[in-house]
Amino acid sequence: MNVTPPGPDQAPLFVVTGAGKGVGHETALALARDHRAQVIAVSRDVSAWSTVRESAITPVSADVATDDGRSAVVRAVGGRPLAGLVNNAGTLLTRAFGEWTAADLQRLYAVNAAAPLLLVQALLPDLRASASAHVVNIGSMGGFQGSAKFPGLVGYSASKAALACISECLAEELKDTSVRCNCLCLGAVDTAMLREAFPGYDAPVTAGSMGGFIAEFSLKGHKFLNGKVLPVALSTP
Repeated sequence: MNVTPPGPDQAPLFVVTGAGKGVGHETALALARDHRAQVIAVSRDVSAWSTVRESAITPVSADVATDDGRSAVVRAVGGRPLAGLVNNAGTLLTRAFGEWTAADLQRLYAVNAAAPLLLVQALLPDLRASASAHVVNIGSMGGFQGSAKFPGLVGYSASKAALACISECLAEELKDTSVRCNCLCLGAVDTAMLREAFPGYDAPVTAGSMGGFIAEFSLKGHKFLNGKVLPVALSTP
């Protein structure tokens, strides 16, 4: 499919997954409000967007871990040149060791590792239609090699380690295109997911401030970096 790249006066188009709450929600807001981007905000639950007055944001209800969900995202893009994809959607399971099941691990890997890879594949024509496109995979310090690890999180951490490796591989797969890929491994950020994993822990970074950082990195980071797995952490619990 031949798509005409956007002119200099047109707003760049981004897809942000897991945008219903937390870091994904704040990333979408920052892209639209601070950087005047058009944003497709993807989440299984888009109810949080009902009270947001932001015409540049298009909420899309979809589960990107499914074929139907990824197809819905492709339809929302509609063949337009895509400047960036922020793969933020993720899921968390905690289990005492000895209680993990194959279904638990399959779910974690389906959402945290396979879905980002498959979504890049599905959106690749739109990413390649942009003069310069950036895939940003949102990882975790739990999956960063050499970082502190915590009991109960082996499945989650391993799935995020897989995402880090996928990011490096995507950079190699796409090196002859205009698409770049990097992975940000987040440390402690004040989100519902962190509070579930570490009850009572006070994170030093808000979702809003992290969303602002990810938005700016999504727009500029690929001009200097490709295939990098970067820790973004003041602390880990």
